[in-house]
Amino acid sequence: MRDVGWDGVVSTDTVTDVFEEHRPVLAGVAYRMLGRVADAEDVVQEAWLRWSGADRSEVREPRGYLVRVTTRLAIDRLRQVKARNEAYVGPWLPEPYVTDFGDTVPDTAERAVLADSVSLAVLVVMESLSPLERAVFVLREAFGYPYAEIATMLDRGEAAVRQLCGRARKHVEERRPRYDVDPVQRRDLTERFLAAAAEGDLQGLMSMLAPDVRLVGDSGGKSRAPLRVIETADKVGRFLVGAAKKGVPDLSFRFLELNGGPALLLLSGDKPDSVFQLDVVDGRIQSVYVVRNPDKLQSLAA
Repeated sequence: MRDVGWDGVVSTDTVTDVFEEHRPVLAGVAYRMLGRVADAEDVVQEAWLRWSGADRSEVREPRGYLVRVTTRLAIDRLRQVKARNEAYVGPWLPEPYVTDFGDTVPDTAERAVLADSVSLAVLVVMESLSPLERAVFVLREAFGYPYAEIATMLDRGEAAVRQLCGRARKHVEERRPRYDVDPVQRRDLTERFLAAAAEGDLQGLMSMLAPDVRLVGDSGGKSRAPLRVIETADKVGRFLVGAAKKGVPDLSFRFLELNGGPALLLLSGDKPDSVFQLDVVDGRIQSVYVVRNPDKLQSLAA
C-alpha cells in the first residue's frame, strides 16, 4: 500500500493518477456491495468527485481514504437499490461482471477468495444482509481489511464491527451453495451443456444435472424467462430443450469469465441476448443461472 503525502500544491495529473491507481479496488468494493455494474460505476464516479474536490493536505493513505468514501457511498446507494429490487419482476440476479485478475493478483489463494466473493451464488446470499453487514463482510472477507481499519471507515467501534462480521459470515456460510470452484471442470461442463442443449439432447443434459438442480432466470419482465425458480433435473432439462428449440435469431456465442468463473454469452447478431453460468457440485450441475434482462447485459456489448 503506497503512502503518499500531500504537502504543497498537487497537480491535477497527480490527483487523477492516484485515483486511477486505486480504481480497480474501488470498483470491486462497489460491485460486491451493489451487484450492478452501473450502480458501482456511479458510486466510483461520485468517489472521484469527492476525491478531486477534497482537502487532501492531511490524507496520508489515499487507498484507505478512497475505500472509506466508496464504501459509505455504496451503503447509501444500497439502501436505494434494495427498495427498487422489492418491485423487481421475477427472480433477481446480480449483473454479470467481467473478472480477469490478470497479473494483478498472482497468488492462487487470493484469486480464489476474490473469485468466490464475486460469484453469483454468494452475491445472491449477500442480498439478505443489511447494508452495514454487507459492507463489513466485503471489506473483511474479500479484501482482508483489519477490523480496526473497517471500524474507522464506518465510524463504528471495533467490537461492533467484529460482531457484524461474525453475523454476516455465519449467515453467508449457512446459505451459500457448496459448489466446486475448479474452473477447468466448470468450463468443460459448460461446453458440454451448450452442446447438449443446442442439439436438444435431453438425456445428455440429464446426465449432467444434479437431481435437485435449480434454474434461476432473471429477465426483470423485459424479456422471456421463467418468473419462478425451476427445480429438479427433469423440469430443468425439459425447459432448456424447449428453449433451445425456439432458438435465437442470428445466434452466436462466446465463452468468457464472469463473476470469477466460466460463463456462456449468447448473442443475437452482435447484441447480447443472455448469459448462462453454472454452479457445479461433485461433477454435476447444481445451479443454472440465466440472465436475460437487457439492462444487465449492456456492459457485455462488444
